[in-house]
This record gives sequence, C-alpha cells and structure tokens, in this order.
Amino acid sequence: MFGAGNQCGRRRAVALLVAVVLGGVSACGGSDDKGGKGGEADDKPSASAPKALTEAQLKAVSFTDGEKVGPYTASEFTLGAPLGEDYTADPAVCQPLVSLAEGATAHDPAAEVNREVDVADEMAGISVAVQLRSYAKGEAAAVMKALAAAGTQCAGGFVEERAIAKAKYLKVEPAKAPAFGDEAKAYRFTILDVKGKLKLHEYLTVVRSGSTTLSFRADFLGTKDIGAVPAEVMTAQWEKFEAGRRSGA
Repeated sequence: MFGAGNQCGRRRAVALLVAVVLGGVSACGGSDDKGGKGGEADDKPSASAPKALTEAQLKAVSFTDGEKVGPYTASEFTLGAPLGEDYTADPAVCQPLVSLAEGATAHDPAAEVNREVDVADEMAGISVAVQLRSYAKGEAAAVMKALAAAGTQCAGGFVEERAIAKAKYLKVEPAKAPAFGDEAKAYRFTILDVKGKLKLHEYLTVVRSGSTTLSFRADFLGTKDIGAVPAEVMTAQWEKFEAGRRSGA
C-alpha cells in the first residue's frame, strides 16, 4: 500500500491511518528561525549572490526516478511535495524544523525538486526525503540562519500540527553534519508517538551550496534509531549536484 513513491506518506499516512496498529506517529522535521515565517526580516540578502537555479536546472542535478544508490532507489513523490503548508509548528519559531517549503521562513524558494530514496518494497525500512531548493539574492544563507536559530530555540521540543493529528517533538539535538558545501546543519529529533508511549527518531541534514540548499530527512517506521541520514545518499546527491553545477547544467 505504501510503496516507493509514497513519500513522507509512509510516515504520515501510516501515522494517521494505522496509528492504532503501530502505536506511533513519526513526524517529519524541518526548520525555522525567530518567529512567524522564520523571523528573518532583519536579514538583508546580497544582490551579488549567485542566481537561483531554475526547476529544470535542479532536476538536472537531482536523483532521477529509479536511480540506484547502494541498496536504495530514488523515486518521485506520487502525492506531490512532502511536508507542505499543512504541516506547521507550535511555537511558530520551530516551523523550519517541520518544513522548509514555501512559507516556512521569510525567504521562499524560487524553485524546488523533491525525491524519495528508500529500499524498494521494504515497508519498515529507512526512507529519506531529498529536497533541492534554490533561492534568489543570497536568501539561501538566510534560510540556513533560520534553521540554526530554530535548532537552538526549539531544542527543548515543540508540537508539529497537521489537519487531524499532532506529533510532539521531545528533543532537538545537533547531529554530525557532512563536510561538503558552504555550510551544513544536522539534527536528531526524538518524537513521541500518538499514544504517548513510544519514542521515535528522525534525522535532518541541510547543506547549502551558493544559492541552493540540499535537504535530507531520514526516518525509520518504528522505534529503531538509525543513527544518521545514510551517508551514501547524501554523498551521491552532493556529487551529482556538484558535477552538474561545474558543467553548467
């Protein structure tokens, strides 16, 4: 029922439809800054920053449908982009830790491409949402600033709200970030299931390169702590992005 194209659907749909069976809701993280839409009104993006990549350019440097990465397979989300405007945070300052989609911060992406990477036909395996977003006038750096602020201010937890369900983040902790990119932030989330009994874990890593961010959100459908976003997934996407960028794709 929840195959390789069902995005955060394995987390969200299962959380909403089969919470009684699994006893847990897994949430998808994101990031925010100082309040409202990231509270970044004081940031002044640079007019000399690199131009934002178009959607076509992002697609050219992102995973393709069916692409293999070690034991994982990339696919397009069949239900649209994951973690959209229906997913919000309370307090609002934590919004970027829920989603970096349009409206999450004061700086909306000019274009974005979303992919899911998981083990094909494995219901209870690792799933990684890979999202590439481009920004105009240096706004990518401002988004990273918002993410960092959210990671600090929401360390003690917050609530992720959806239309008919809530997920309580108990803790937001810094995790080891990769060494590539202009800057990178990584977080480990501890989330309480809907019955208030099980502790679930998710990982978020966001890398910025110039005017583009590469976001990786990993979870496991269950209580197992996977320890980090799979390094091979991040490395493969980074190398493909860099190769395309150098070639002018």
